[in-house]
Amino acid sequence: MGFAVHAAVAVRESLGGSLLDPKSLLATFGPIGVFVVMFAETGLLIGFFLPGDSLLFTAGVLAATGAGSALHVSLPVVIVAAAVGAIAGAQVGFLLGRRGGSAVLARVKNRHVHEGVARGSAMLSRYGYGKAVVLARFIPVVRTVLNPLVGVTGMPARQFALWQLLGGLLWTVGVTLAGYALGASVPNIDSYLLPIIAVVVLVSLSPLVVEVIRARRGRA
Repeated sequence: MGFAVHAAVAVRESLGGSLLDPKSLLATFGPIGVFVVMFAETGLLIGFFLPGDSLLFTAGVLAATGAGSALHVSLPVVIVAAAVGAIAGAQVGFLLGRRGGSAVLARVKNRHVHEGVARGSAMLSRYGYGKAVVLARFIPVVRTVLNPLVGVTGMPARQFALWQLLGGLLWTVGVTLAGYALGASVPNIDSYLLPIIAVVVLVSLSPLVVEVIRARRGRA
């Protein structure tokens, strides 16, 4: 698994960062790219660096543009692709953790993944299984590691399926519709994509910052 993480980083670098550019991903792969990113980010530990929040929001914005725009995607198709990818990915991550045990997470040497595991463990202690599974969807890296983590810790499969379904729908549908609402209210919204994506990234990182501050205060 450690080799896989390094390989993923190498691929990302070789593509010149295009994997982190939501507009490029949508222009190249469309809704299929949305499905793959959602699945990889929530189901495979090698997907921790993928731009889930900004991709969903950007897809929503572009769905609000006219069909004749340079880059336009179908809102219903994007929502279905995102929801199915996120829900299926979470189930795969859970099964990997349940069958592979703690060794699945221990093999990964990436610092960001281990920090995500620590934050995920803190969320489980603070909120319990159900709430943590839902909230993790909105926190980068944590949404990648929490699914195998709860599989390792023995969360009942039926309970996990229920909560991850709820969290997956809230995350994918909610963020995509938020992008669509903004795109529909601002003329020529595609001209402002770069600053919008930057703001979305900052907002998506805010729960991470809050958790770090709480953890430091707790240690103090």
